[in-house]
Amino acid sequence: MMVSGVPLCNTCGEQVGLGSNGEVFVACHECNYPICKSCFNEDVKEGRSACLRCGVPYDENLSMADARTEEPASRNTMAAHLNNVQDVGLHARNISSVSTVDSGEWKQFSTMQSIKLFTFRFKNHNLSASLVLSLPSPPHTTELIDESGNPIWKNRVESWKDKKNKKKKSASKVVKEAQAPPEQHMEENQQSADIMQPLSRVVPIPKSQITPYRIVIIMRLIILGLFFHYRVTNPVESSYGLWLTSVICEIWFAISWVLDQFPKWSPINRDTYIDALSARYEREGEPSELAAVDFFVSTVDPLKEPPLITANTVLSILAVDYPVDKVSCYVSDDGAAMLSFESLVETADFARKWVPFCKKFSLEPRAPEFYFSQKIDYLKDKVQPSFVKERRAMKRDYEEYKVRVNALVAKAQKTPEEGWTMQDGTPWPGNNTRDHPGMIQVFLGNSGARDIEGNELPRLVYVSREKRPGYQHHKKAGAENALVRVSAILTNAPYILNLDCDHYLNNSKAVREAMCFLMDPQVGRDVCYVQFPQRFDGIDRSDRYANRNTVFFDVRLRLAVKIQIIATSC
Repeated sequence: MMVSGVPLCNTCGEQVGLGSNGEVFVACHECNYPICKSCFNEDVKEGRSACLRCGVPYDENLSMADARTEEPASRNTMAAHLNNVQDVGLHARNISSVSTVDSGEWKQFSTMQSIKLFTFRFKNHNLSASLVLSLPSPPHTTELIDESGNPIWKNRVESWKDKKNKKKKSASKVVKEAQAPPEQHMEENQQSADIMQPLSRVVPIPKSQITPYRIVIIMRLIILGLFFHYRVTNPVESSYGLWLTSVICEIWFAISWVLDQFPKWSPINRDTYIDALSARYEREGEPSELAAVDFFVSTVDPLKEPPLITANTVLSILAVDYPVDKVSCYVSDDGAAMLSFESLVETADFARKWVPFCKKFSLEPRAPEFYFSQKIDYLKDKVQPSFVKERRAMKRDYEEYKVRVNALVAKAQKTPEEGWTMQDGTPWPGNNTRDHPGMIQVFLGNSGARDIEGNELPRLVYVSREKRPGYQHHKKAGAENALVRVSAILTNAPYILNLDCDHYLNNSKAVREAMCFLMDPQVGRDVCYVQFPQRFDGIDRSDRYANRNTVFFDVRLRLAVKIQIIATSC
């Protein structure tokens, strides 16, 4: 028969104890954080009404029930302990084995004649604690059934003394906390407040901006109602079938328009708290707990999609403000072009200089082509004396890098009759774009791939999927599926950020902002996709052809408040 053990409190180190229902006391039913009733009541009295681990608020009925059950339990006398044969201390000493508790498991550590030592280990948080349990005495002894001067009486007295000592220790602990300097209390309260702070918030549109648009919607509805009243009350007798068909089509379009107006009635904005994300998942002196992200970049023909544009997208990903070991960039070359492969080799070499330069001076944006072409004061907010000198050197290195890539593009304009060959003389496997094996090359992220300052770089992987004649490859969708399979073997990150070859990151903290939604313990479970609005360069101010797609990115994205999938292409 298996009997559940009692874990130790992570605050005072004592046993958690039993609740009012006779089971192990659990303060947070979300993560089963071990904390005893006394520490739980102290936290509630001090105003900390949320779990220290997951931030979920405590159940209000739990604290009231424990307060009611704790009072009569403290009035028990020593005689009641002696007369109660099935006391909790005796029950603990008659335990013969231990069963699994919640998400952890009990593992036997050592065995003696009368004592077993077990170690409890949480699977998810790598915390451990020890619990000592006594085995029952051999069945042939008569000590357990004796009622005067026997070990049972001694055990009950010892348990009573232990409870008194525990109360004294808790009282001395309160005195020590009261004697602690107020600065320490303020710092601890600040840290707990940062942990419990939400990672995002909803900001409604001001009424002064949304009210005129709502008035326009109401006016359109009135006009639409008058129009249908006229159409229904004035049928065309000479061509009744055509009139009925047109009315049905008009009603269908009207219903579609009305359904489209419902979400536009109350659009919202969303703000993120990146500092709260760092305080929760990037504690000082501990490894980062932020989730890993795989970036997918897709390209096909390097002559139609210039390699420099793809290279700027890759460089903005490698220089993103995120833990290096959590970032992996996969470039899909669905055309199996040697030009794309060679340009990526040059990009990986230039990234060893560009990435530390961006992180050292906090540059925005981190795509070199668009950073150096900005017509702004690049000295604004820059206090390092060496910035101007290093910026000139970096701009010169980037121009030399552009010359090398442009030379590769000029060389690729004319394909040799025998096909392309690599440096070792072997033919390029992708000479036949419709019949070639799969190719995978890891440029950065492996052993020895570091920047010029000796720091680790994110992973950069080149992927060209296998193609055979007579098979349907499904174009870009098939290329994305190949990236999913390759990334699942190499990194297997829980999140994927999909970009086109000309979509560079204009905000280095974009991934952190996405994690404020995806890793929020309150709303993260209901979030599946995070859509970023796109901004375009090189478009005239008037935007006569609506290339900026303002209606979609600045209006419709504000309406995605429920379970919706909005994308530029699916």
